Formats: sequence, structure tokens, C-alpha cells
Amino acid sequence: MINQFRDGRSDRCLTIKAAVSRMMRGLVLLFLSVAPCQAAPNVLFIVADDLNCAIGPYGDAGAVGATALTPNLDRLAARGLTFERAYCQQAVCNPSRSSFLTGLRPDTVGVDDLRKYFRDTAPGGSTLVTLPQHFKNHGYFCQDIGKLFHNMGETQDRRSWSIDEVLFKGTHADDTVFANAQWKGQPRPYKAEVTEAYDVPDTVYRDGQIANLAAAMLRDHAASEQPFFLAVGFWRPHLPFVAPKKYWDLYEPGKISMPNPLAAPTDVPDIAMHESREIRGYGLTPKDRPFTADEIRHYRHGYFASISFMDAQIGEILDALDDSGQADDTIVVFTSDHGFHIGEHTLWGKTSNFELDARVPLIIASPRHRSGQGQRTSSLAELVDLYPTLAELAGITDDLSKRLEGVSLAPVVADPEASIKDAAFTQHQQPFYGSAKNWKAWGYSMRTDRWRYTEWRAISDGSVMAQELYDHDNDSKETRNVAAIAEFEEVVQQLASRLAESFPGNISE
Repeated sequence: MINQFRDGRSDRCLTIKAAVSRMMRGLVLLFLSVAPCQAAPNVLFIVADDLNCAIGPYGDAGAVGATALTPNLDRLAARGLTFERAYCQQAVCNPSRSSFLTGLRPDTVGVDDLRKYFRDTAPGGSTLVTLPQHFKNHGYFCQDIGKLFHNMGETQDRRSWSIDEVLFKGTHADDTVFANAQWKGQPRPYKAEVTEAYDVPDTVYRDGQIANLAAAMLRDHAASEQPFFLAVGFWRPHLPFVAPKKYWDLYEPGKISMPNPLAAPTDVPDIAMHESREIRGYGLTPKDRPFTADEIRHYRHGYFASISFMDAQIGEILDALDDSGQADDTIVVFTSDHGFHIGEHTLWGKTSNFELDARVPLIIASPRHRSGQGQRTSSLAELVDLYPTLAELAGITDDLSKRLEGVSLAPVVADPEASIKDAAFTQHQQPFYGSAKNWKAWGYSMRTDRWRYTEWRAISDGSVMAQELYDHDNDSKETRNVAAIAEFEEVVQQLASRLAESFPGNISE
């Protein structure tokens, strides 16, 4: 029988002669030669930084000024499946990214701060295979443009990519007009202003440059037969809230809504809260008093403008994908490393275990799964599931189930009514910023269909310091902690037992 290979741009099977020519040009793996003929799909993996679900695919159309304007994410959602309940494993950049890029939970990968490198902390870290590295090992051309792994310390991973990463270095504060101004040899008065709204081109900022490079890669790679895994890591809407003026002008300042809820949850334990140190570390923010209503609206305006700026860059990339003729052969994934508070519960930033920090946007557009296109699913999902999901959608699963801690979401992509897990888990320590010597407790949080249960365990002796329980059927904004109310005692006991199975740790009664 004549061996046959599937051509990556059509439904025709090629003969050996044509396949040899193709291999000379693209070095496509021979594993694709087995029947039935099936093209290797490309992967476009887009990650935002500090993005919550205040975007078009999740927004309430009637809530003016409560969500960002995101026509291009709306466009992606129209051809993909939107996960309404997807959750990160730790709501801060490096731990979250180290988790979903290795397919391991934070306690396993061993990254719990902003500078640790997973190859130094994870068991067998030197031989651990990351998500992009898995695709590279299976014949994909893998490229990273922007911030995918973390930008602080030696946290990059060159072995994951076919060529060097670009636009992944630096601080967020340095990606500002303010920081790049001429200071005539004098030090800056502060690292950056908390907001910027200059009338400048998109490419003044890294995200504009990232989009240009990603679009060029997609158009250039169209001539190759080698499948690609292109990771695009945007820096926004992470603080500072900066964007060209035209994106600020999309919003009327007076119509920017106030946070809801504005107050901390009733009966919330002190350990669950934080002082919003991140935003107060930027210039022109008050350091020793609550923000005024005008300041709150201004900062929220900046967050939404930053999102709209990023959304425009996503549009440029999607246009390039369409122009390349590869859209029907490309899985597109969009997500964020974690959520973000913009004044809700009195909080600004991430680093909590509340729903707003744990929940992330997740859209998976798989051209081969038309049943999910333009649909939404309430199936629980975790970012740690992304690695096995993309591997299964690409048909390169090998023995991943033996070494990954996530579960493939591919059954949900095929059937949005499907459900593969009954809980999602997030964790975070407090108080986070500053030396690890100051950490007092780890909070372990579990989100089920109805409940969010969080348990705070003292680092010193493992004792349970506090508990939180939020009823999402009746209190989706988590305004009241009901853990101490007698009628919920049995619920707390059941959820505590389940949480202990996932986080046994050193619990003392």
C-alpha cells in the first residue's frame, strides 16, 4: 500500500513523492503519516496579563460602563467556546504561568513567588517538558512573542521554543512614555504614573510591537507546511493602566460604573484581605487614605482602556491569521494568567482567593469542533487543564495523563453540555508582597457548582485560622461569608473534607 500523508492546507492525501517535497520544506514529522489522514492543527495561544472577565464575551449588555469594549474578543468568541467558569491555580503571575505551562499545580511545581524558576523547584525540573516544548518535540515550530513565562528574574525557558523569545523582558513600569522620557540624568521621581493617555501610536507600547510581530509571523509562516505553536503574551491590562488616548476616548468618564460590591464581604476574615500595595506603589496614587469616587472611576477607566488597547492588538493578529489562509487549520486559545479586582471588595489587584481573582476568561476556538462555536459552557475548568486539552485537540497526547495534573477539556469543546470535574482549586498566601518570612497563612479555595469554600491554614503549625463560604446561587458577588452560620455547618464540613483530599498538607485541628 502506498503510504499517504495529509496535506496541511486541504483534504487531499499526498503520495510519498509529494510528502518528501513537503518534508524538505517543512520537516513535518513522520508520525502524521498514519491513517486516517489528519492534518496537524496549528495553535495560536494568546495570554493576557491581569485580565478579569469584565470583557464583551462575559459582560452584561445592560451594565453601561461596567465592562470593557472588546469587539475582537467578541469576534473570537463567535467562533469559539467561551468557558464561563474557568479558574487559575494561583492569582499572581509567575506561580500561575508556571502552573499552566507545565500542567502541574503550584504545590507540585514549587513556584510560589515572582522569581522562582520551575526547573529549579519542580521534581525532575531539568527534564520536565513544558506545554510549548511538548509541541516542539512533536515537530511544531514554536515561537514566543511577548510575556508568556514570567519577566522577573531568570524565569524564561529557552528550551521550550524553536527560536529565541522576544519582547519578554523588562518591567511593566518601564513600558510607559513616562519611563522613557528624557530625565536629563536625573532619577525618575517614581517608577511610573499609574495611568497614561497620550496621543501616540500603538507601537509606542510593547503590546503594539508584539501584535505587529505576531501578525508578520502568521503571514510569513503561511508558506511553510510545518505546523506552528505561536504564543503571544500581552503585557496589558497589568498596571500601570496605560493606552494610547484613542482607547481612553472610547469611554465617557462619567459613565464608568463604580465597583460592585464596593465593600468588603460581611464577616470576612482579615487574612483574606490585603492592602492593595501594587497600585499604591505607582506615582500619583494616594498612599495613606481610601481612593475618592473620582479616583476610582479614573483607575477603572484606565483598566478598561488598557483592555480595549489589547483587544485591538488581538484584532490585528486575527486579521493576519485570516489573511494567511490558515484560520481553518488553527486552534485559537485566549486566556489570562488570573483575574483582578478594580475596587471591588475595597481591593485593587490580584493575590486573593476571591472569585474575581480566581476566575479567568477562557475562549477555545477549534475549527474541528463546530458544535461549540459561538457557544458558552458552564462546565468548571482550570488553567492547569490547558496543557492536556491542547495536546488532545492536536492529537499528540502520548502518556501525558501519567505526568500532568490537569484534565483535558476536549470533551467540553466537543460538547459544551459536558462536564469533566466537580470542583476547581485556587490557592494563595497572605500577606503576599514582601519577604516570605512575613507570610502568615496559605488560603486554599475550592469552587464547586454552587459554593466557594476557602480555608486559611497557618504556615507555622498548619492550624485552620479561618474559613470562608460563599453561596453563588444566592450571592454571586461574594458579599457575605456564611461559614459561621449554623445552617451551613454541614456544607462547611463536606467541603472541608473534600478540600483536605486535594490539599492534605499539614493540617492540625
